Amino acid sequence: MAYGRIALVLLTTTGRKSGAPRTSPLLYYREGQQIFVVGSNFGQDHHPAWSANLLAQPDAKVTIGGKDISVTATLLVEPERTRIYREFDEMVRVYGVYEHRTNRTMRVFALTAS
Repeated sequence: MAYGRIALVLLTTTGRKSGAPRTSPLLYYREGQQIFVVGSNFGQDHHPAWSANLLAQPDAKVTIGGKDISVTATLLVEPERTRIYREFDEMVRVYGVYEHRTNRTMRVFALTAS
């Protein structure tokens, strides 16, 4: 059952090596005020750079509908990680395909307004 909607967000992280801002367009899922993003990297064997940036520095910015929102990222753990990943797959079926292309566990982050 879907509790929200999925759309495009611009996520700006701080590069863990460069310290420079890095912006990535991502699909997001929302439940109330909570925003979620998945580091699927299209099912490649490595995690996307933006997810490593969030692990190193969880303070970030999202831009939705032209509005900038400061957020803090939290890496989800089980069973919440799987629940939210399934919501992405319900909205965009390709996430199930991504999951089976690799042996790694997809990182799922909750982004909370700070």
